[in-house]
Amino acid sequence: MKVLRRLTLARTLPWLLLIGGTIGLICSFVLQLLKNPHYQPSCNLNPVISCGSVMKSGQAHAFGFPNPFIGLAAFAIVITTGVVLLNRAKLKRWYWLGMELGVILGLAFVHWLFYNTVYRIGALCPYCIVVWIVTITTFWYVTLYNIETGVIKVPGKLIGIAEFVRRHHLDILILWFLIITALILKHFWYYYGHYFS
Repeated sequence: MKVLRRLTLARTLPWLLLIGGTIGLICSFVLQLLKNPHYQPSCNLNPVISCGSVMKSGQAHAFGFPNPFIGLAAFAIVITTGVVLLNRAKLKRWYWLGMELGVILGLAFVHWLFYNTVYRIGALCPYCIVVWIVTITTFWYVTLYNIETGVIKVPGKLIGIAEFVRRHHLDILILWFLIITALILKHFWYYYGHYFS
């Protein structure tokens, strides 16, 4: 815990962006391969864990083209930002505001995909789940960084809340993922419930 306290957001964010962006880019590339009808995905394990079912759905082309294209472009920007920060370059406020807009849109999109994947398609894609995790984490820490550095101005009455969030950032993120996990387990309990009984 003491080690975590010594790690400032300014020091860890470049690595988080670089590593998270690389993981997201790899998953987006694999998801693009899944669009090939001749490709046999290794993640088609059962009726619930089925990449093929997800990638063949209409939701996999939310904007008229394969969703992985969005990931390939977005995660390339995330990686580039991480590399730039590691080289101690200073980015302008307009860039961080653009980054903030991007991570907000990404956050909204992955939650829309979560809802459709679980409640409409009724199947899970492990690579998609990894992209959700990376996107949520990137949103969380880019937003905290923007608040910490003053890119996002916090009204006086909300400073206490912002300070609480800063102190408990990891707890909140873990709770976020636990809620998503609980919703998935609840919905697919009909299939997996016997493993726990």
